Amino acid sequence: MADLSHPEEILGKAYDLRLIRRLWKFITPYKRLFWFAMLLLPLQQAFGLAQPYLMKVGIDQYIAQRDLGGLQTVGLLFLGALAGETVMVFFHYYLTMAVAQRCLADLRAEIFSHVQKLPMSYFDRNPVGRLVTRTTTDVDVLQEMFSSGVMTLISDFLMVVWIVGIMFYLHVELALVSLALIPPMAFAINFFRVKARHTYRQIRERIARINAYLGEAISGMAVIQLFAREEKTYREFDELNADHRDAYHLSNVYEAALYSMVEAAGSVSVALLLWYGGGEVLHGVIGIGTVVAFKEYIHRFFVPLRDFSQKYAVMQSAMSSAERIFQLLDTPVTIDSSKNAVVPKPFRGEVAFDNVWFHYKADDPVLKGVSFRIAPGEKIALVGATGSGKTTTIKLLNRFYDIQKGSIKVSGVDVRDWDLQALRRHIGVVLQDVFLFSGDIRTNLALGDRSVPIERIEKAAHFANADSFIRRLPEGFGAQVRERGSNFSGGQRQLLALARVLVFQPEILVMDEATSSVDTETEALIQDALERVMRDRTCLLIAHRLSTIRNADRIIVLHHGEVREIGSHAELMEKQGIYHRLYQLQYEREELKLAVQETEPKVYG
Repeated sequence: MADLSHPEEILGKAYDLRLIRRLWKFITPYKRLFWFAMLLLPLQQAFGLAQPYLMKVGIDQYIAQRDLGGLQTVGLLFLGALAGETVMVFFHYYLTMAVAQRCLADLRAEIFSHVQKLPMSYFDRNPVGRLVTRTTTDVDVLQEMFSSGVMTLISDFLMVVWIVGIMFYLHVELALVSLALIPPMAFAINFFRVKARHTYRQIRERIARINAYLGEAISGMAVIQLFAREEKTYREFDELNADHRDAYHLSNVYEAALYSMVEAAGSVSVALLLWYGGGEVLHGVIGIGTVVAFKEYIHRFFVPLRDFSQKYAVMQSAMSSAERIFQLLDTPVTIDSSKNAVVPKPFRGEVAFDNVWFHYKADDPVLKGVSFRIAPGEKIALVGATGSGKTTTIKLLNRFYDIQKGSIKVSGVDVRDWDLQALRRHIGVVLQDVFLFSGDIRTNLALGDRSVPIERIEKAAHFANADSFIRRLPEGFGAQVRERGSNFSGGQRQLLALARVLVFQPEILVMDEATSSVDTETEALIQDALERVMRDRTCLLIAHRLSTIRNADRIIVLHHGEVREIGSHAELMEKQGIYHRLYQLQYEREELKLAVQETEPKVYG
């Protein structure tokens, strides 16, 4: 399996404010709701901070003077403040989460939209699991940022300032004694802030590695089991899992240290309050109510500090996730329609490669000066040994990659000047590994386009010889397709792929024939369907079947990325060159088999 233990791209120093500004773009459509939720915070704080002061007044003024009426009034005000705080907390949380759900749904949609536009070269470099992590796990971390109250960090800071102000208003010396541990606490919080960022970046990086490894391992589970690689695969996964666990352990050490320090500081502050405040009460300087109020304010002062470790941990994790999300969103879309993109009309199914050079890696060209022309309606078979550049050729025609030199023209226009979506609508592609989506057969054939009438889908399936097995299914075109079409045979998937092409009626057909063997009857159905699909279309086929090669108007032979021979089957056999050798190696036995089959009656659906 691939080595997925390498670190992700090293990101530069994080600028949290820059990331928050970018996240703000997704909140902007709901800013009225957001600001209304934020406006509830001062009210919530006012109701909360009024409660200790009311307790002081009740004790010092009314209990000390045995004023039951005044005490009842203060009690009612206290209940009102408590009820107001409860209502404000509820609506603030509800509105904040409503904003969070909407803006994060928009973020997921933008990530998916951007991923769909990225060139194939990006997917060559990045495992699927990493991209899934960006869209799911990393966005979920931002969701946690909202739900854990991180958005209230500023309001927590303001509340701490208000508490300090009230305490100094009530009694300066008592406030100084009670808050004596704040300087060392500030140092501890800053130390935690510096260390936490690095650990949470490691956590996000390592969970991405796990997701990438899982995606590859689960997709290749059949190969793992066939070669008895379960134990080795488990050891590799266990190593990645242990790295992720260790990163979390380090994070837990920092969080536990800060939390315990804040708890200890809170207890020591209360002890200092009782020591100094008790003496002041005994000397008649202050009332007992002031000490009670101070105790409540100290408790409220240390609550946000105690929660800070958790909130800051979530904040750092969220910023690390945001870094990776925006790194993905900042990945340039290098293959897109040009500003002056054109759609040639009328469309001619003409294809021309002119001195095309292309490489995936620098200094390692895959195609070297490839030139050929396909006339409208002509059927070309592309043959060559493995690694000769056949599949690359059809990828370049659809502009999955941009070439380094030369030109590729469709209908007389360079593919780089085409409107990209229009170009791909005119070219139907059937890949060797047929990909079917989860859903029903109708959705797969129409690619989710419900505007395509069922009659057109049924006609395409009939034309591609796929309707015979579809109608035998209990649900017919509504039959469910499992992941990657695993509940259909290889031959049935090929027929469905041909039917899918027919639904959209492209003028050019590009096909990489499947090499997998199928039974004789299915082979006959596929060949008959292929002949129907190719009729009246420009076709470029990577041919593996002898019958396809024989029926081609011309054969292009690629060898080490170069066009070495062009001609019909008979012409190339007569030359006794590369094609002649390929034929002897790959197709001679098939020709004998085909001769036997042609003597038997054909059965079509």
